[in-house]
Amino acid sequence: LKPIWLQRLLPFHVPSPASFSIAAMFARILGRGAAPMAGQRLQGLQGAAGAQEMQTRSVATLKTLSLRMRSIKNMQKITKAMKMVATAKFKKDNARMEAGLPFASPVMNLFQRLPVEDKAGGVTYVAITSDKGLCGGVNTQVAKQVRNGITDEEAKGNATKVIVVGGKGVSGMKRLYGDRFSYSFEEVSKVPFTFGQASLIAERLAASKPARAKIVSNEFKSMVAYDTIAMHTFTKDEAQTIDRSEWTKAMDVYSFEPALYEVWDDLHEFYYGCSIYACYLQSATVETAQRMSAMENASKNAGEMYDKVSLQFNRARQAKITTELCEIISGASAV
Repeated sequence: LKPIWLQRLLPFHVPSPASFSIAAMFARILGRGAAPMAGQRLQGLQGAAGAQEMQTRSVATLKTLSLRMRSIKNMQKITKAMKMVATAKFKKDNARMEAGLPFASPVMNLFQRLPVEDKAGGVTYVAITSDKGLCGGVNTQVAKQVRNGITDEEAKGNATKVIVVGGKGVSGMKRLYGDRFSYSFEEVSKVPFTFGQASLIAERLAASKPARAKIVSNEFKSMVAYDTIAMHTFTKDEAQTIDRSEWTKAMDVYSFEPALYEVWDDLHEFYYGCSIYACYLQSATVETAQRMSAMENASKNAGEMYDKVSLQFNRARQAKITTELCEIISGASAV
């Protein structure tokens, strides 16, 4: 036995070798059963945390899918409404085109009797586009044809100028070919296009005195078909260089009063106005027809997308219900 003062100075007890062996034996006996119990507790904690994380993820997924389904449904309603509006506008544009083309066709047919000769000289392109989009590749095709024409003419050494009708044509060519712009007319479709508006554009074209001119627009074929054309427009310079025999053969079929040389300037400006008027009427009809098709396809695609997202939503909801049932059954069996 140690004295009391030594026990107070040495509060800790130094065990003997025998006590070390006894403690090791108890640790081995207890360790055999304690390790599985600790593993089960750890696995149970991990399983609970995993189930809670899966449940949280499932709730977040359901909420995200629900919001996506709602946005797709709203988008489908918008596209259906736009299709209805385009259908109503198409009827009006088609009636306006059918009434306007007989007015412009006679003078256009008169000048189309003149022979077309490919000569060197500057070219002025009149690009007719729309002010609104969501109508397929209507405006893109016009801008592409104008860009290709500018590239080809400048490769031959000819100067080019561009007169743009419609906001989409301006935005499509302004970045690369803005320095070629002579005039641009935007917000033209706010009111129904008339021959007076076409005359204002024709006046600007005549004032620029082009050596050659081409009107790039969309020609209406049917509800689903159209052609993008670059219509050659005769200028005064070209008319002066035409062979007299060819000129007589083309113009003597018609009778003019007063004489042709007296009304030639007015007739030529009227020809510019009729050409622009007819091309714009066809382009407007093509725009609304293609918008109808585009909105119908968009509504169809939105419906297909909604079905896919709805299927994902139902699968996620079913997985959540199954997980909750498994947790309830596991809890009941544990009790």
